[in-house]
Amino acid sequence: MNVTLSTAEALRAALAGLLDGLPPKQATQAVDRLIANYRGTTPTDAPVLRDRSDVAAYAAYRMPATFEAVRSALAALREAAPEWAPATHTDIGGGTGAASWAVAGAWEGHRTTVLDWAEPALVLGRELADASGVEALRTADWRRARIGEGLELDPTDLVTVSYVLGELTAAARTALVDTAAAAAQAVVIVEPGTPDGYARIIEARDRLIAAGLTVAAPCPHSEACPIEPGTDWCHFSARVSRSSLHRRVKGGSLPYEDEKFSYVVATRFATEPVLARVTRKPQIRKGQVLLDLCTRDEALKRSTVTKRHGELYRAARDIAWGDAWPPPGDDA
Repeated sequence: MNVTLSTAEALRAALAGLLDGLPPKQATQAVDRLIANYRGTTPTDAPVLRDRSDVAAYAAYRMPATFEAVRSALAALREAAPEWAPATHTDIGGGTGAASWAVAGAWEGHRTTVLDWAEPALVLGRELADASGVEALRTADWRRARIGEGLELDPTDLVTVSYVLGELTAAARTALVDTAAAAAQAVVIVEPGTPDGYARIIEARDRLIAAGLTVAAPCPHSEACPIEPGTDWCHFSARVSRSSLHRRVKGGSLPYEDEKFSYVVATRFATEPVLARVTRKPQIRKGQVLLDLCTRDEALKRSTVTKRHGELYRAARDIAWGDAWPPPGDDA
C-alpha cells in the first residue's frame, strides 16, 4: 500500500465539506486576513487562528500546501535514513495537523502529539483526524500549549515545526528551537520559501548544530551555508493539487499550485546526506542540462550534463528541483 498517497487522498476527503454552511463573504474575509498574517513580518504573542471560521478557512487555504511542503522534507529525511522510523512524534504549533498528516503518510505505527495554543485549531484538527481513517491520526493527542518560551517537551523521536517560527519573537524562536533540539532525535523545520523564511531556517540550523545535531537535509553537509547573506536564499517547490474547494477559497482556476518553502532536517543519529542537491529548477537545453547544485565538497556550483554522459544525461532530463544528484546508483 502506498501510505503517503492514501493519506493525501484522505486529507482531500476530510477537507471536502469544511466550509459548508460558512457564508462565502465570511470565508473570504478570514482567508484574506490569514494571507496578510502569512505574508507579514510582525510576530505575535497570541494565536493567529481566533475562531471556527478562521480555522476552517485556514485548513482549506493552507493545509494542502503545508502538507506537501512537510511531506517533501520528510522524504529527504527518509532518503538520508531509510532504516529509521519514529515511534513518537511531536507536532509543535501543529494547528489543524497538516504536518501530522504528512508524518502519518511517511511512517506507520507511531504516536503523535499535537501542540498548539489555539483551541479552535485543535478541535477542528481532531475532527479531521477522526474522519481520516488513518490510525496515527485517529489516536493522536491534541493538547493546548503556549508555543515559544517556557514550552516543555517530553523526549520524542521526531519533532516537526512547520510555518511557526515566523509567528514568534526572536527570543521565542530561539527558545523553541533549543527545546526541540533537546527533546528530539530528529527535528524537521519548515518555513515559507522567502528570504525571511530562509533566514529563520538558517538561524534554526545553526542552533540545531550547536546543540549537537547534524544536518541530514537538504544540505549535503553541516558546515556553514555557502550562500552569502543577502545575495540569495535556498528554497524548494512542492506541487499542490487543488480541489474545487481549494480553488474556491483561493480564488484560482488552475488545478494545481506550487508551494515554495525552505526547510532543515537535523538528527542525533547517523544519516547519509546526499552528495549534492539540485537547488534551482534544472535548465534543459538542446543536448545539455544545466544543474545548480549544493555539494559536499565544492559548495555551490553549476554542473553541465551533456549527451556524452549517456545514462546520466537521461537522468538529468528527469531530475527535479530539490532532488539528490547524482541519482542513487550513478556516479557524477
